[in-house]
Amino acid sequence: MPIVVNLDVMMAKRKMSSGELAEKIDISQANLSILKTGKAKAIRFSTLEAICKALDCQPGDILEYREQD
Repeated sequence: MPIVVNLDVMMAKRKMSSGELAEKIDISQANLSILKTGKAKAIRFSTLEAICKALDCQPGDILEYREQD
């Protein structure tokens, strides 16, 4: 998929665990894992907003477009 999720990178920069982030944005750890691995087919803007607020970042810090070869 040409959209790459860099959630792990931002979490590491902010020294935040998956459990802590999941609690802050009020989603299950299982759903956060689906987002982190890039297996999600979609993300709600409200969830993206909560992630950005919790990690003090911009959507472009988390989501990246890469052309496929």
